[in-house]
Amino acid sequence: MRETLFNWLMGRVAGARALDLFAGSGALGLEALSRGAAHVTFVERDAQAARGIEAALAAFGGTRGDVHCADALQFLGRAARPYDLVFLDPPFDSDLAMRAAAALESGGWLADDARIYLELPARTPLPGVPGTWRPLKSGRAGDVGYHLLARAAASRADRGAIEA
Repeated sequence: MRETLFNWLMGRVAGARALDLFAGSGALGLEALSRGAAHVTFVERDAQAARGIEAALAAFGGTRGDVHCADALQFLGRAARPYDLVFLDPPFDSDLAMRAAAALESGGWLADDARIYLELPARTPLPGVPGTWRPLKSGRAGDVGYHLLARAAASRADRGAIEA
């Protein structure tokens, strides 16, 4: 799945600012760094996992990433800095995907042409996402469904079409 994702993102990772929300091991954000992302912010509430990401960042030189040991939704309540890429892989047994999507959009966390990667249980349909997000690609690997979405800032005329 990771190789497929980064093939989909070809040409968008180098120089990008990325947010790895619900980071877990940090594999997606670390992969983005290895492919030239300018900076990755990792958010992981489990302290042991966050320390593991910090150790991995130190091996990378540690200057192009930062780790926040925090609840993802609380983190999204802070002052925002727009990101070009967001990796969104919440726990499958939760409603956090929709809540995080809404917070990302309403909180100013996304650049106008951001790409959002979302993992869900394969049998779960893509949830209602903000009107400015559009699905680009989807795939399935075992029990995991994965989706790449694009954000386009809606003009006033576009908002009417989206809501209609």
